[in-house]
Amino acid sequence: MSADFPQGPIIGPAADGHLHVMTQNLRYPAPDPGHLWEQRRPVMAALLDRERPCVLGTQEGHLNQIRDIAADLPGGYEWIGEGREGGGRGEHMAIFYDSRHLAPREHGHVWLSDTPHVPGSTTWGNAAPRMATWVRFADTRSAGTSTSTSAGTASGARTRTETGMAAEFVVVNTHLDNHSATARIRGATFLARMVESFGATPVIVTGDFNTAAESSEPYRVLVADTELSDTWLAAKDQRTPAYATFAGYKEPAVGGVRIDWILTTAGITVEAAAINPFAAGGQFPSDHLGVQALLTLPHR
Repeated sequence: MSADFPQGPIIGPAADGHLHVMTQNLRYPAPDPGHLWEQRRPVMAALLDRERPCVLGTQEGHLNQIRDIAADLPGGYEWIGEGREGGGRGEHMAIFYDSRHLAPREHGHVWLSDTPHVPGSTTWGNAAPRMATWVRFADTRSAGTSTSTSAGTASGARTRTETGMAAEFVVVNTHLDNHSATARIRGATFLARMVESFGATPVIVTGDFNTAAESSEPYRVLVADTELSDTWLAAKDQRTPAYATFAGYKEPAVGGVRIDWILTTAGITVEAAAINPFAAGGQFPSDHLGVQALLTLPHR
């Protein structure tokens, strides 16, 4: 693998009628020798500039990183998120989106615990809080604004912005626990109920699940029991090898464990999928690889 690889975008900007979704664990600003955030930031910026997803779900980003990415992305991108310790504190499950084509209608934040509306809550054996941020989008490319907030529901307190008639979909972005298997299973069960709460609206789930695709219990809960589709397996076109999505700043292994996934509800067509091994000058943007999917939403 060359020092700068791949040479061009793997999926790139989506044409009208398609939705390019990406999930990327940013790696928090840890003091990793040779991989400090200030060293990785320009590589992450280059990756996102070439791929330009319509929606980007990030994990582990601290507020300064989220602001850096917002500044580095091309014009038109905005983001929604909250720190897992409440407000701007701690890691965010931020959702970036191309506001030229997508309009958020409502959004919420929930904590994966017995008290999901209490910021920072942990009740399932995980030491660190785990959460999900969700946004209901209108694809304004399929169409031609007041805001209100409702009381808490299974998906959290809802902030709603009205838009014209357009195709709608929901994105849920999350990060399951890296230590407690019980917390991962209960988190997956919570997310399954959350997906079902959106009814017939198409749902896309992005995240770092800290467990293996195809063989783990959280995957079974979400894919087999909830009938979500794994976009990597469902894709008409797999544009990269099946790299392990956690590479630890090393050349990614082919055929390794996929712990970062993009899942979709029935009716969403997966045109292409990729696990992006981008590096520049020998520097990787994160210890995780970005996972991408090119989707077509069901017709209204």
